Amino acid sequence: MTQAKGRGAEAPQISEAEHAVMEALWQRSPLTANEVCECVCSTRDWSLPTVKTLLSRLVTKQAVMTQPDGRRFLYSPAIARDDYVGGESRRLVDRLFGGSTASLVAHLAEQEALSESDIAEIEALLKEIRA
Repeated sequence: MTQAKGRGAEAPQISEAEHAVMEALWQRSPLTANEVCECVCSTRDWSLPTVKTLLSRLVTKQAVMTQPDGRRFLYSPAIARDDYVGGESRRLVDRLFGGSTASLVAHLAEQEALSESDIAEIEALLKEIRA
């Protein structure tokens, strides 16, 4: 089994459905396809073949690793959740705000999406970054 990609590795783009599978694997892995289905099928009205298709796509995208286990495979994330979130966040900022994180924060503030708690947390993060 190969190691999970570390920081700086380009996170693959994954669909919303694939993301649900990844969340199950980030919470607990390795998992069999049946175990992944137990985690996601009931809330999404999916079947085992759907999960197997999604796992296959994720393996092709190198987002998931496989390990033989007898007649079945165990699946594990090939990329850390933090790295994936970082890549998706960067793509969002680049696509919608021309790469400016400040523009994103300003947009959220203008839309009143920032609570007092959010503002306090951002201020604390900025103080930590400056230190």
